[in-house]
Amino acid sequence: MEQNLSRRVFLSAAASAGGLLLTGASHAPAVRSRSLAQDPFALGVASGDPSHDGVVLWTRLAPEPLGLNGRGGMPSRDVEVRWQLASDEGFTKVVRSGVETARWRQAHSVHVELEGLEPGREYFYRFRAEGHLSPAGRTRTAPARDSATSPLSFAVAACAHYEHGYYTAYRRLAEQEPDLVVHLGDYMYEYAPQGYVAIGGGVRQHTPGKCETLADYRMRHAQYRSDPDLQAAHAAAPWLVAFDDHEIENNWAAGVSSTGAPAFARRRANAFRAYYENMPLRRSSVPGGTSIRVHRRVDWGPLARFHLLDTRQFRDDQACEDGLRAGCDDRLAAERTLLGEDQRRWLLDGLAASGARWNLIGQQIMMAQRDHRTGPGTEVNMDSWDGYAAERTRLLTGLRDSGAANPVVLTGDAHMHHAADLMLDFDDPDSPRVAVELVTSSVASDGDGYRDESRVAELTAENRHISYLDQRRGYIMCRLTTEELRADFRVLDYISRRGAPAKTGARFTVPAGENTLDPR
Repeated sequence: MEQNLSRRVFLSAAASAGGLLLTGASHAPAVRSRSLAQDPFALGVASGDPSHDGVVLWTRLAPEPLGLNGRGGMPSRDVEVRWQLASDEGFTKVVRSGVETARWRQAHSVHVELEGLEPGREYFYRFRAEGHLSPAGRTRTAPARDSATSPLSFAVAACAHYEHGYYTAYRRLAEQEPDLVVHLGDYMYEYAPQGYVAIGGGVRQHTPGKCETLADYRMRHAQYRSDPDLQAAHAAAPWLVAFDDHEIENNWAAGVSSTGAPAFARRRANAFRAYYENMPLRRSSVPGGTSIRVHRRVDWGPLARFHLLDTRQFRDDQACEDGLRAGCDDRLAAERTLLGEDQRRWLLDGLAASGARWNLIGQQIMMAQRDHRTGPGTEVNMDSWDGYAAERTRLLTGLRDSGAANPVVLTGDAHMHHAADLMLDFDDPDSPRVAVELVTSSVASDGDGYRDESRVAELTAENRHISYLDQRRGYIMCRLTTEELRADFRVLDYISRRGAPAKTGARFTVPAGENTLDPR
């Protein structure tokens, strides 16, 4: 399977081009200077945010990814980058080509926002800069809105602390060749080396220092993107991305630093700028100083509508000093918000207007109530939706009343697989089920995982709406049809060394129209 992936999406420069100079349709002025001595495509390629007639193609030039000042070893000049899009992996049928300028003030990143492509089609793409040819990537457009409904295969992933383990989960995900990847945050971590130590230690080390400056964030992104397994996952399919906290700082909330860091607004602006530079996002997500828009909708023909949320920029600060807390009445306050009024209304309006067969809500933190304490009393995570319980009830009530077909919440952050029913009242076992939540474990964060059957039994007995927990590393692979969503919770027994196989720890089916989990 790994050989097949190499053949499809990592075509070598020699095999795929034979030294052919890519011909651009655009006649933008050339930016000439001395040629780059090293291959500038060390960060690979990516695509994202597909529509029925387009997609975003991405690369960033960085011959020395960990070069000083976050510049990736690039000079302080703009560079001309040519690109090709083909309908075949051998690039014998090039359907579009052009030229973009990789600007040095934008970390030599390139975002090609394409339109006018055929719907529901697989494409291959690559870049050339100053005599160097990039690897090839595979992407696809979404089906047309009025097309016949065909199945969708998509993966859900999150949380990939570089120090904690190898990215084998990304490699296994890529080998399954999904149509789409949904990444729900903590793509990179801001900590200084050994600032967050996994049980059992780690396998590699972050770039120096805690991320604060623009150069810090650029260098850290480059370090993560240098990983070949992550590059394979990006090259295998288009991605939908949204950040959580660690792309900026652990547990930040709107303008509030969780550590009381000075000049947090500047740090946030630096992080947002580097995030856009390193992600296959549309121009609508270009940051404006201390803000960036990542909540958006992506339609996949008549089958699915993805509603991607931002659970950081608009939230009130966490209650009761954050973390796991018992007896925190402040978390129940009616006025507390996590999404903000505007975003919550945007979501509910979009759900009400959706004609899609399935409505998939991608967001970062666990929505289902989870009591971490067994026995009397409750202990919940203030950074999750449990810290904003009244708004969760308003949201789930609005979700029910919207009439949106087949809502499913996709979640990251928890470093543990969960499959749960979402209820209007989690303390009432007879409360109506209004949606299903699928929570992916981490790609690498917290190192080698485990499956503690006795602890799982305790937690599921305490939280009867939760059907499955698994603290092994992994991702979720979903297959969506008009009749059902099938979710395979993929797990790896270790990531402290390379080469772990992935297996299905559990499989659940969500039948259309039922809003509950079927363990088969």
